[in-house]
Amino acid sequence: ECIDCGVCEPECPAEAILPDTEDNLEKWLELNTKFSAEWPNITQSKEPPADADEHKGEEGKFEKFFSPEPGEGD
Repeated sequence: ECIDCGVCEPECPAEAILPDTEDNLEKWLELNTKFSAEWPNITQSKEPPADADEHKGEEGKFEKFFSPEPGEGD
């Protein structure tokens, strides 16, 4: 459970970690609640996809790329 310590923020190059007090985060909080209970935990860092920087700030990313199927985990 998050205790708002901020330790994870520098590890997220896409600046995707936001406080849960931000506007319009309900969708993301619902997704996180659902899938964090179902998907395997990731405890080891991996290289980001080669095209990750190309998608920074891209509109419609979620609709285009999201899959409810879990990845492989560690």
